Amino acid sequence: MDADQTEAEPSTALPTDPATLVAMIEGATVALAAARFTAATEEQLLEIAEVLERVHRRLDAVDAALLVEVSDRGAYRKDGYLSLHQYLSSGLRLGDGEARRRRTSVAAIGRFTGLQGQTLPPARLATADAVTDGVIGAAHVREIDAIMDRIPAAVDPLTREQAEAQLAAVARELTPDGVRAAGIRLLAHLDPDGSLTDERDRKRHRKFALMPQDRRLMSKVTASLTPALRARFELLLGSWAAPGMNNPADPESPRGACEVADPAAVAAAAERDDRTAGQRGHDALVALLDAERALTAAATTGNGRLSSQIVVTVTDKELREHAGVALTATGTRLPVAELIEVAADATPHLAVFSHHTGQALYLGRGRRLASKAQRLMLFARDRGCTAPGCAAPFSRTQAHHFPDYADGGPTDVDHLGAACGRHNRSVGKALGDWETMLLIDGPHAGRIAWRPVAARYPRKGWRVNQIHHAELLPDQGPHAPPAPGDSRGEAYLARLIAA
Repeated sequence: MDADQTEAEPSTALPTDPATLVAMIEGATVALAAARFTAATEEQLLEIAEVLERVHRRLDAVDAALLVEVSDRGAYRKDGYLSLHQYLSSGLRLGDGEARRRRTSVAAIGRFTGLQGQTLPPARLATADAVTDGVIGAAHVREIDAIMDRIPAAVDPLTREQAEAQLAAVARELTPDGVRAAGIRLLAHLDPDGSLTDERDRKRHRKFALMPQDRRLMSKVTASLTPALRARFELLLGSWAAPGMNNPADPESPRGACEVADPAAVAAAAERDDRTAGQRGHDALVALLDAERALTAAATTGNGRLSSQIVVTVTDKELREHAGVALTATGTRLPVAELIEVAADATPHLAVFSHHTGQALYLGRGRRLASKAQRLMLFARDRGCTAPGCAAPFSRTQAHHFPDYADGGPTDVDHLGAACGRHNRSVGKALGDWETMLLIDGPHAGRIAWRPVAARYPRKGWRVNQIHHAELLPDQGPHAPPAPGDSRGEAYLARLIAA
């Protein structure tokens, strides 16, 4: 090494403190955002793009190291969050999907701490090295991890390690889609006839999940069924979804299983049935759930739970006009027109509140179960967990006391709020716990507010959960009393009140 190189080294040395380095990165990106690229040549533009992409990918490795530390030390509790996922989703406002993707990457390339305090190697060692080199990014990591998860449990550890190294090697040259294609070929090589896949693999990948509702309020289903469940489901569809069976558009269509129905009636209904196979399957599932609900209602006693029954909240205007969308206790948006049809054959619980003021106008129930009255009122007001950023629907909440019941908090609606189990248990007086109150003035009057005890950011103050109250443009003007109407919705409400 010559003297010039020795003298040049101090000028390029960087600090080692992470906070200082992050501040430098932020300063550089702010300056870069203000820079103009018009003077750069085409070659320089391409080089800048490549360097920036390499920086992005290396920051994925930095992100993994940082989040491992945040997770191991529970640092998210300083801001009142109960888990790393909640901190990512709500604290950093990434949302559930991106929070899950970040956690997947961290689990794959992060260096966690063992029980004896030792630093463990990454689960995907070759992949982590490629990310550190800046040649692959988080999307590559997720594809590699997904392929590795599909390798049968019967494959020996050495072969699995070699497979991961091969995937990381091809990822250095391919796009994430290319990695997926290469991974599929690798899986075919490891288990060409599927003989290595066993019950452990099938149980690990079983899944049935409802996707979020779209703009039409329709929901898709994502499922991976075990062979046993598929066989049962096919048996169900063959019986309940047979042509002519359980047709909601045909009043004379037999209900239930075709084996117990009159064959002549089934044949006649089949002649009138113009549904597709998919529509028949949908209607069969509705009929099956109706039958199950009838059995559950007959066997259930008043226990204060709402999750097993249909519970909705709706405004007086929406019910009167037979329009709009009601909200069920499980978080589903239900058109009011369909609400009337569903409630006609159920033991409904209906909370009606003013469209203009939000004040509760009516709290009704099909049966006299007084133990549920306060839970119904909480649903009408809170709709779900009241903790900031929590998407848990009301069916998965508890009645939270404020002040705490142990401190003399009364059990009445003005001192109760809906909270999921995790958030209900998070209320306390220690650092990282939450405290709650009912707001009595301001734009969120009548709502339950939360804040972390001794929060790192006390300027945030009290926070409310807007997830379950998405009315962005509430009508604040004066209004005359609503005119009487004769819609089916209003007639149904009148019958409930008179009962």
